[in-house]
Amino acid sequence: MPELVFFSGTMDCGKSTLALQIEHNRSARGLQGMIFTRDDRAGEGKLSSRLGLVTDAVEAAEGFDFYAYLVRHLSKGGRCDYVIADEAQFLAPEQIDQLARVVDDLELDVFAFGITTDFRSKLFPGSQRLLELADRVERLQVEALCWCGARATHNARTVGGEMVVEGAQVVVGDVGAGNEIGYEVLCRRHHRRRMTAATARAAALSPDVLPVADEISAGPTARS
Repeated sequence: MPELVFFSGTMDCGKSTLALQIEHNRSARGLQGMIFTRDDRAGEGKLSSRLGLVTDAVEAAEGFDFYAYLVRHLSKGGRCDYVIADEAQFLAPEQIDQLARVVDDLELDVFAFGITTDFRSKLFPGSQRLLELADRVERLQVEALCWCGARATHNARTVGGEMVVEGAQVVVGDVGAGNEIGYEVLCRRHHRRRMTAATARAAALSPDVLPVADEISAGPTARS
């Protein structure tokens, strides 16, 4: 039976890489898929991974109708054996409903890939709807790591290396963006403390922090 499968995780856990791998494996067996994406870092109409792999895709912009698009494609004699939808967290709930209809009415497997929560630890509307409708939810096994080495569970938005918790839910940026808007994965503890890699380094180098070893070597203060 065809399925709607949601592959979820934080940033840097290999979602887009897995999407490209599924496309490669299925096309190598003679199957033909349709790839959709939204606001990919490589630009409009592209599906890219942080490993440098890129392929063409259909940009599913606001108001795009997945079901109508595929019905038109198939009615014109086009072929589609499965659907890949990357950056699914950016899709509207009604677009997720359309993907579910593709599975049920057109009997096509749909593989959706996306981040579950935003920089405020709130569910993206698209991800929430996928959690409600998906036949299967797969948590990706490649674990992204916080700067401290713990498993990263939260996505943080940064400006100049400092974490911010206000602003629009969707702002396209990238990891290591310097003074521009960027994103970083953190463990829950450091997300709660708003401590990014940059702010942790700054705290460690602060002259106001006296190393314990210096205090010990100085010894007690002599009294007259």
